[in-house]
Amino acid sequence: MDEGLKPVRSEVRDGMRIDWDVPIETDDGIVLRADLFRPDDDGGHPVILSYGAFGKGLAFQEGNRSAWERMTKAFPETAKGSSNKYQVWELVDPEKWVPDGYACLRIDARGSGCSPGFLDPWSPRETKDIYDCIEWAAAQVWSNGKVGMNGISYYAMNQWFVAQHQPPHLAAICVWEGAADWYREVTRHGGIYCRFMDNLYPRAFYRAQYGLGERGLRSKVTGELMSGPETLSNEELKKNRRNIEQFILDHPFDDATCRERTADFGKIKTPLLSAANWGGVGLHPRGNFEGFLAAASEQKWLEVHGDAHWTHFYTDYGVGLQKRFLGHFLKGEDTGWDKQPKVLLQVRHPGEKFVERHENEWPLARTQWTNFYLDPTDMSISTRESVAVTALTYEAMGPGLTFMSAPLTEQLEITGPLAAKLSLSSSTRDADVFLVLRVFDPQGEEVVFIGSNDPRTPVSLGWLRASHRKLDPSRSLPYRPFHTHDEGWPLTPDVPVELDVEIWPTCIVVPPGYSIGLSVRGKDYEYEGPPLVLEGVKYSLTGVGPFLHTHPQDRPAENFAGFNTLYFTPGRQPYVLLPIIPAE
Repeated sequence: MDEGLKPVRSEVRDGMRIDWDVPIETDDGIVLRADLFRPDDDGGHPVILSYGAFGKGLAFQEGNRSAWERMTKAFPETAKGSSNKYQVWELVDPEKWVPDGYACLRIDARGSGCSPGFLDPWSPRETKDIYDCIEWAAAQVWSNGKVGMNGISYYAMNQWFVAQHQPPHLAAICVWEGAADWYREVTRHGGIYCRFMDNLYPRAFYRAQYGLGERGLRSKVTGELMSGPETLSNEELKKNRRNIEQFILDHPFDDATCRERTADFGKIKTPLLSAANWGGVGLHPRGNFEGFLAAASEQKWLEVHGDAHWTHFYTDYGVGLQKRFLGHFLKGEDTGWDKQPKVLLQVRHPGEKFVERHENEWPLARTQWTNFYLDPTDMSISTRESVAVTALTYEAMGPGLTFMSAPLTEQLEITGPLAAKLSLSSSTRDADVFLVLRVFDPQGEEVVFIGSNDPRTPVSLGWLRASHRKLDPSRSLPYRPFHTHDEGWPLTPDVPVELDVEIWPTCIVVPPGYSIGLSVRGKDYEYEGPPLVLEGVKYSLTGVGPFLHTHPQDRPAENFAGFNTLYFTPGRQPYVLLPIIPAE
């Protein structure tokens, strides 16, 4: 029987009508497969659509067991009210949505799960598939014609990419921690190769690729093969997927290929809720802030929280927020969303304490943009500009330089985007600059936070390859420099250049007695002490999770393992621009 004509298996279980492996034929003849969870009636319902390559049949508890156990232990509410049999990583639990009248459509991306084809996440081809799936879903008898998208990370990024093409029946997007700039946020921070994709592809995509057949996983719910009935050789599997490492190496600049995998916010008109994570530095927050600011949508909201990137999507707080938003736009319900403030911040304090606060804009209008200068005489940081004329040299692969403030005499809130200006030279033809905004308690211990992908993250991070220092004046702001990344400007050894470094947005309320610090380094931040090992986490935890910048071909020792020098000159002292929020 032709795979595209395989009959759909439908059953009623756990209060839902479930249609397994529903076929959706694409314009080039590939048949994608989807699982549909909906009310057991003849009505048309709003659709929550997701499309991704992690395997629609892979249970959260099986595919990401340690994350499931940590989440449900810390927040027991996430497992309540459901049998949890249909929980899938980074997607809504249909048992918590179908009773409210939603149809949940989970689609295996082309080349993954039960959908054949070439596996190429976030590609233009994938975006075209999502567009067509939205319009297909809107036309089905079980749909009311309104399609919304909801999901974390991968499933959030896809929302930015498809919304720019304005599918007629895409009624709302809930972008929960989703990057949007392929070059700056996903593959090359400040022009430096980020190894996240090297890590993600083998541990998340390869295990769910179409063609594993009998070698693949089976659904715990249906017992069916999760990666299709066909069994391909290892060579065939390799030919059917993107070689992501080579792809990133082949695109050292933000060229046309990178830009076609980057959202054009100016074309997004769909109502949106953009949910960022303060601790997501390396992938998750920047796109949510940029998207909220730049999207052409007349109806858009920003929410920012903390903790691991999967946690609050499943807590009562997160689910309640999503239902109020989607209920308003997909069902026309009076959820109170019309009175929702444009910005909802969970303001971060040491000790994983968060205080909810409503705002009207981002960045906050009352921000006091303040330069904190680096002082080489005592390695301090303060609002007082030093008059020193000197230079400090550090080994690029060493601990770098750390500048500390005196203990604060009163509380200080830092909330918003940040930037730094440095004058720096290298003993070689290039240098990578890693900036770390840090907080220390009265005993001198660093205050770290549960981040989206690492339980010991600093306040914020910034990166820049010195040869990529060229700015785009039309897009740069004092608090968010924007680099073109379209050509290299090599250094002359030991000749200083001026660098404007973007530091990703953050939030921290620093109590009296605590100190703030800025580290200037030539390599990734590392939390003091040995790496943390967590069962089931397939990368070392040194403070930055999988967002390491260590690729030997991108950072050859002859260019990046020399000595960097930071220069101090009156009137041009290095500083970090902090968004200080005055006490109310």
